[in-house]
Amino acid sequence: MLLAVDVGNTSSVLGLFDDETLVAEWRIATRTRTADELDVTLRGLLSSRGIDASAIHAGVLSTTVPPVQAAWEEVIERIAGTTPVVVGPGVKTGVPVRVQNPREVGPDRIANAAAVAHVAGTPAIVVDFGTATNFDVVAEDGAFIGGAIAPGMEVSMEALFARAARLGKVELVAPPNAIGTATVDSLQSGAVYGFAGLVDGLVTRLRAELGAPDCPVVATGGLAILVASHCTTITRVEPGLTLEGLRLIWQRAIAP
Repeated sequence: MLLAVDVGNTSSVLGLFDDETLVAEWRIATRTRTADELDVTLRGLLSSRGIDASAIHAGVLSTTVPPVQAAWEEVIERIAGTTPVVVGPGVKTGVPVRVQNPREVGPDRIANAAAVAHVAGTPAIVVDFGTATNFDVVAEDGAFIGGAIAPGMEVSMEALFARAARLGKVELVAPPNAIGTATVDSLQSGAVYGFAGLVDGLVTRLRAELGAPDCPVVATGGLAILVASHCTTITRVEPGLTLEGLRLIWQRAIAP
């Protein structure tokens, strides 16, 4: 089995593939841990699903948090018995990168581009709801050509709560109406419907510049299901899109 790890600024998503099938998935908080700590955590997650660590034969890693990369590389190699594929410059991803500085592009965005071409076709747009809200644009030939980056919903709301003394944290759910009649549902409306409007506005512009007004728009990330159902431009939700992209990149990287 293949262990795919996507380390983001807030959360790390781990997926276990049996051939092309994602058989297990976990989400843990991203923080600095030693390889030994990660080893204990990972083996515990596997054990909770009745999976023997010896079944893992390979690994692939994407991280936007450089300080944790070495520990993750070590623990994946320790468990899989082989050096993991680390998505970055020099790795055969199958995704041409046509931007001003390709080294600036996060490996998760390259994984998203690889996956969306596979599951939805091209041209396409990926909306990844994470610490930031990333809009990844993929051209007809499968190349990553840029996109947009907006603040993530949780980051925006935390900033609001920190700066507005009379506003407290609320559960991120869609309220029954956009017109809030109390502070709680007003905040929820601004968060959920406000971000849905942000997504629709940006996607409309991106589609126009891409010359593909009806191209597929795939949502992924932790808050994708919450926001996507209130968007008019998102055509499908794929929570495991980044992991699927990592699987595809691993296949391409090890191919002779």
